[in-house]
Amino acid sequence: MSLNEIMLSLEIGLIYGIIAIGIYLTFRVIDFPDLTCDGSFVLGSAVSATLIKAGISPWLSLVAATGAGGIAGALTSVLHLKFRITSLLSGILVSFMLYSINLRIMGGIPNISLVNNDTLFPQDSLITLVLIGLTICIIITYILITDFGLALRSIGKNKRLAQISGINVAFMITIGLVFGNAIIALGGALFTQHQGYSDVGSGIGTVIVGLASVMIGERIMPYRSILVQTVSCLIGSVTYKLFISFALHSDSLGFTTSDLNLITGIMVIAIMHIPKKSRRVIC
Repeated sequence: MSLNEIMLSLEIGLIYGIIAIGIYLTFRVIDFPDLTCDGSFVLGSAVSATLIKAGISPWLSLVAATGAGGIAGALTSVLHLKFRITSLLSGILVSFMLYSINLRIMGGIPNISLVNNDTLFPQDSLITLVLIGLTICIIITYILITDFGLALRSIGKNKRLAQISGINVAFMITIGLVFGNAIIALGGALFTQHQGYSDVGSGIGTVIVGLASVMIGERIMPYRSILVQTVSCLIGSVTYKLFISFALHSDSLGFTTSDLNLITGIMVIAIMHIPKKSRRVIC
């Protein structure tokens, strides 16, 4: 692998690390198996690309994309809590419907090119992504260590006990889904600006990559500290992307780009089979 390919893997890994933080919030913090993420990733991508093509600032497009992702998470919550649809099916339905919505946002065309438009990544992409990623980690950590955050985390441990303690479980689930999908949509917007295009099919497999990143990070950094847990999502994603890149560029292994899903699946299975180390508490 060349230095440029390694740098690109690091940058893509950081983007998917941000997405992994959103998945961490839903799957780990509130214990909600949310499959909206494939659709909310593309939603953020489509909103950002469309606004940039319309002459809107790339930074403002990130804000809009984040808000759109939050709305997608809220819709999943409504289907689950108000219409009594199971958590898995509610996420699948929203993601399914978002395909058509994303196409409408993109003006009915399956992809948008940003080649001749200004984005956040003309240069120093790695530094920009590191700063954005760490900022998100600090914000999420601050939220989760407050009384509100403790209430949010409690529903992921024991919903019945949280409800008995006077916590509005339905409201907390909604907040968790809104936050999680907002961050995932932000990751989709960053991916689009980094790659210079938006594609309606780019969200396929987002949940698998995000979960793999979360699990790898947990194995590498087995600590209870909330800040370390959020940062581990970034570390796990970067590790995952570097591993995939080395596997695909290794002539001795004989893999090609068409084997990407196979490698990812085997890697996830292997990670799930490895027993967790005892978690250590750090200040």
